[in-house]
Amino acid sequence: MSLEIPLVIFAYLIGSISSAIIICRIMGLPDPRTQGSKNPGATNVLRLGSKKAAALTLLSDALKGLLPVIIARLLDMPAEIIAATAIAAFLGHLYPIFFSFKGGKGVATTLGVYLAVSPIIGLALLGTWLLIARISKISSLSALLTACLAPVYVAFLLEPGIYIAMSVAISAILIYRHKSNIKDLLSGREEKISDKN
Repeated sequence: MSLEIPLVIFAYLIGSISSAIIICRIMGLPDPRTQGSKNPGATNVLRLGSKKAAALTLLSDALKGLLPVIIARLLDMPAEIIAATAIAAFLGHLYPIFFSFKGGKGVATTLGVYLAVSPIIGLALLGTWLLIARISKISSLSALLTACLAPVYVAFLLEPGIYIAMSVAISAILIYRHKSNIKDLLSGREEKISDKN
């Protein structure tokens, strides 16, 4: 039996493991879905007051995107399946089957995906996010601008064209998931990375 469909399903299931919720439970922190921005992601975990938990969440969320795509590449899957695996892991994080389809916004998982697809692009995106975050101190703004640049990086640095389609799809969904942040940015109410609630 072909491994292509099971691999994509596996990627979605791995993506569906909510690192933020599990790590907060283990470390005795509040459920991130009920505190702060109510988003189960590393930035909100940081706002709960634990840099260690936030770092573990960031690493775990990135690994959810990285590992399935690396497996797809090691299995020498065609580019279409690698791209589908990447999108499945990303969607698993956003809409996790294990947590009532209510997940995070996908920034760290997206980074993991890109690091696996192309380390150069992944590092370029990480550098872009860090630069914007350092200047603005706003996580959502960093994510949005980096998402806008991702398809540009892919278009210039990666073949074949299916990866451009993958990048556009991921960026479009990521921007949509930040719609509340966009409203807050426009109104000047968006929280900075160091803010706590």
